[in-house]
Amino acid sequence: MFDTTSPTKAARASALVREGIESGNGRISYQVIQEFFSASAKPNLCPLNAIESAVFLVQVLEPLLAVQSSVSLFASTLLHRESRKLSWYDALIVAAALEAGCSIIYSEDFQHGQQFGRLRVVNPFLQTAA
Repeated sequence: MFDTTSPTKAARASALVREGIESGNGRISYQVIQEFFSASAKPNLCPLNAIESAVFLVQVLEPLLAVQSSVSLFASTLLHRESRKLSWYDALIVAAALEAGCSIIYSEDFQHGQQFGRLRVVNPFLQTAA
């Protein structure tokens, strides 16, 4: 959403987030919030200051937050990490999406079209994914 090097990408990400909030179908895990704040600490990646980040947390991220840290989430993550040979953080995203009942993961970091059971990866920045 805050990629100043690609306005088209930022617009697409903003539209997906807005759609997720408005429809009530968007879901994120606590890890996504952590990654956002890690990235937003780098001034060249996110133009928000601390107050703007806090507002973004309450108005955008909190309404989407569906999965908290838990032992069962970590157990599922371990299984996905082992069976699919994923990094811990990628496996955590998959486990959280499955726990939240998602059918799609929007990500440019996973392989477009990849399946995890009922869960399908869509790269929203590919023209075929739009």
